[in-house]
Amino acid sequence: MEIIPYSEEWKDKWDKFVEDSNNGTMFQMQKFFDYHKPGKFSFNHLMYIHKGNIAAVIPGAIVNDGSFESPIGASYGSIVTKDVKFAEALEFVQMLLDYGRKNNWKDICLTPAPMIYEKHQNQNLDFAMLWSGFSFKLHYISSAIKLDKNEEILQRCSPTIRRNVRGSLKNPDITVEINDRYDQFYPILLENKARHEVKPTHSLEDLIKLTELMPDKLKLFMVYYKREPIGGSSMFFPNKTVALCFYNMLRYDFAELKPIQRVMYEILKYSADNGYDYVDIGVSQDTKAENPMTPSMSLIEFKEKFDAKTTMRNTFYIKL
Repeated sequence: MEIIPYSEEWKDKWDKFVEDSNNGTMFQMQKFFDYHKPGKFSFNHLMYIHKGNIAAVIPGAIVNDGSFESPIGASYGSIVTKDVKFAEALEFVQMLLDYGRKNNWKDICLTPAPMIYEKHQNQNLDFAMLWSGFSFKLHYISSAIKLDKNEEILQRCSPTIRRNVRGSLKNPDITVEINDRYDQFYPILLENKARHEVKPTHSLEDLIKLTELMPDKLKLFMVYYKREPIGGSSMFFPNKTVALCFYNMLRYDFAELKPIQRVMYEILKYSADNGYDYVDIGVSQDTKAENPMTPSMSLIEFKEKFDAKTTMRNTFYIKL
């Protein structure tokens, strides 16, 4: 087995491998990286090749004159594999370290998808990295809701959420649609983000392009009151295991109608009905705090009202 740089002729095989892998997501697919404007990033994606076939892949780039980071331009990266045994995981890690030293890398920084994204939850790669000298650089607190299509999701929510959602469902003026009206969604999202002095990761054009590139991976849930948009959620479906709530937005002048609570209910129902195991409702960090790990207590408590549990997003680091 050897590590070689990715080249365009491997694109279809790379994406097929990620789709069939144990821990891969849309964020590690070449089709996903195509949404970036040419020249925005100088990628250095790598492939593990065994007897002419892909055995593992790792998207990423060399930054700061010698640091390898994975991901770059995506949410999750690190080594994507099949459901491997520990000896194989250890070999993948040690080969990456050898490759990095041979190519004069200064250090390696890897952020894999949380364990809930794995078809078969298996921390062999995590332990192999730690055993090989990696340490944790960052932890982010993320929240996810375990799904069961045979269970009424509202019964697991707080009494307030149950009451508000049932009231919304009875109101004929409030409707929810799955559509592609990003032109309605995005201006409200910008206003919401501005309240926290941040900007969305994606532009309106990015979301539209991603939808065109990966139409099976993105869906927009919009909440309307008398046909006026008042809330919504931009959903990503990174793999067959997890649905990811990437952006939520609401019109604050309609906050008393609880559009976020209604759209969350619709997302959970849709995801359970379509066979997903989890809905990931994202990280809950205080973006204004000096320490990037600082938890946003109010956001965490809101998510817990939907019976969300913590799943950590970890970043591994090693100096070579």
